[in-house]
Amino acid sequence: MVNMDFTKMQASGNDFVIVRETDAKRDWTELAQRMCHRRFGIGADGVLVVLPSRKADFRVRVINSDGSEAEICGNGLISLGRYAAETGLVKPKCDEATIETLAGIKRLKLLECDGVEKVRVGMGAPHLEPSEIPVMVQVGEGYCGAVLDYPLFVGNRKLPLSFASMGNPHAVMFTTKPLEDFPLTRVGPVVENHPIFPNRVNFEVARVIERNRIEAKVWERGAGETLACGSGACAIAVTARLHGYIDGEVDIALPGGTLTVEWDGKGEVVLTGAAKVVFTGNWCNNGG
Repeated sequence: MVNMDFTKMQASGNDFVIVRETDAKRDWTELAQRMCHRRFGIGADGVLVVLPSRKADFRVRVINSDGSEAEICGNGLISLGRYAAETGLVKPKCDEATIETLAGIKRLKLLECDGVEKVRVGMGAPHLEPSEIPVMVQVGEGYCGAVLDYPLFVGNRKLPLSFASMGNPHAVMFTTKPLEDFPLTRVGPVVENHPIFPNRVNFEVARVIERNRIEAKVWERGAGETLACGSGACAIAVTARLHGYIDGEVDIALPGGTLTVEWDGKGEVVLTGAAKVVFTGNWCNNGG
């Protein structure tokens, strides 16, 4: 029997069930699927399992709605920053925290911008080598440390994909056409599960509006189309700067809200966004 308190949170429409655990060995594969189900469960893009850590203020496991585990989740970390401040996971009046993830230790800071509480997350430096993403492509002549506009064919459609890892793999396609014209629900799962991505991939479709603003839609590995993706926003900003489309700071407008990403072209990527509590409750399920 499972009996646990939970908090439902969302950051730019990317929603999560947050639970605190002491049992690090619990199998979340089936349980996360039941909790995330939008008809028969709580409904969410994923579960964030908060655990004790010897390396940071706390540790998090990111379980997707299909039961698979992700290395990191940008909007999940934004949500956890707000959650930590409100539930005492960090010391009173402390506006900083460290979180242990499968992608390493991440640091976050609570901010107040124009009366809105936001969370600023250091996402680490991007990985651009194909083997680090990972993506199985041949690097040709003229390779400069990043694979940009790689032609991937899905049916008769040619997708120019640019690859980056933020601790999890991303493939970004830039287009000049309206995003609503792109068949994301049809193409997204094909890209996610394409054989060149041994660990599957997150897929983003983006359109540059101005040098400081990009609009995008995302297909998340293990969750499908979502209203936002924090690590995806970071990957979009990184690949956009490598293309020369933007400068050091950009707003990524997603269906659920806007995230701000900063990158100097060399070091750590910084993600800023807001999160809110949707509701709290108790999950009691005899199915395990």
